[in-house]
Amino acid sequence: MPKKSTSASGSRAALKAPPRTALKAPAARDFQAQVFAQYPVEVASASGVWLMNTRGERILDLYGGHAVAGLGYAHPGWTAALAEQAQLCQFQSNAVAMQIRAKAARRLVRFSRLPFGSVFFVNSGAEANENALKVALRMTGRAHVAAIEGGFHGRTAAAGAVTWGAQAKWYGFPRTPFDVSFIPRGASGAVAGHVTTDTAAVIVEPVQGLAGAVPLGAAFLAALRARCDEVGALLIFDEVQCGVGRTGEPFAANLYGVRPDMLTTAKSLGNGFPVAALLMNPMVSASLKAESLGTTFGGGPMACAAVNAVLAAIRDQRLLERVRRLGSYIRRTCIAGPVTAIQGEGLLVGLRTTRPARQIQAELLECGILTGTSSDPQVVRLLPPYILEEQHVDVLRDALKDLDP
Repeated sequence: MPKKSTSASGSRAALKAPPRTALKAPAARDFQAQVFAQYPVEVASASGVWLMNTRGERILDLYGGHAVAGLGYAHPGWTAALAEQAQLCQFQSNAVAMQIRAKAARRLVRFSRLPFGSVFFVNSGAEANENALKVALRMTGRAHVAAIEGGFHGRTAAAGAVTWGAQAKWYGFPRTPFDVSFIPRGASGAVAGHVTTDTAAVIVEPVQGLAGAVPLGAAFLAALRARCDEVGALLIFDEVQCGVGRTGEPFAANLYGVRPDMLTTAKSLGNGFPVAALLMNPMVSASLKAESLGTTFGGGPMACAAVNAVLAAIRDQRLLERVRRLGSYIRRTCIAGPVTAIQGEGLLVGLRTTRPARQIQAELLECGILTGTSSDPQVVRLLPPYILEEQHVDVLRDALKDLDP
């Protein structure tokens, strides 16, 4: 349980978390499918990095809605862009050309600083991965996909098939749509045995999110790239969680210097507006024909307005630099209390704890700090907005110091 605090910090009083009060679970909601394990807090509003619950208490959000709120809440540029686009035209399908869609695609490719040839906009990370896998299977005519132990790629049929542990926990489909094998995480020596001339693609999170912010590293990713080149398989980077600046670079592909054939991204890409993207190199782009892929809502003008606003804010506010700085600051200052080590990249952070992560998460929430857990029971996961400041990290540090080790 949390220890009683005996210190005060007058200079940061305005940033201190609210008093430690018992946060009760919100009342049961009629008609909603009971499939989500919810935190014992009900959010009424939000601004910057702060949530406001229905009792009027502020909560420091270091989880960002599963890594979605990269710009934080009520960001003026993002809000204005959506309002302006809603007045102009809230939706049209891909059956008609729209300048805002073309602008978003061009801006995303340029932001990536990678040699991609085209973008296919969809609605979610799982959908982006589903399409990437379909393209790879069709291009190669092969029926096997290699994934990585610990990886998470989504809850749809193909994306779930390459998600570690899905078959035992929640997959639900009677069979997978292709053959799958899982490479032990980080085991470069095992790559050749899993990636063969029967393999259509390798799909990998360069930094595994749900696993607990686990970086796979340049050497392992380079081994995957080299083997794919040897056997004619395609390399897919799933950067749904670790992309769009979360590592302090445009994508983890930039951070590690390894170029995939396809890259998927979502979450922070829309800052809360549902949007995802599949980026493809020129070879993959050239394989597409009319009606090869399809979507109703993907690439809608509101989604593209959100993408443009996010990428503009990252550039104009120099948020990549801030992500690197704040990520480093967390690593320097937050090994305290029950935290024994810190892993991850940028603002995709795993706090390794002496006690179960769910206990630490609950105790931090009592302190007015929202964090996440992971599939590793000893790792608390942080996915804060990119607008985080050192003062906010100090709130976390002080709270950790007050917890029992």
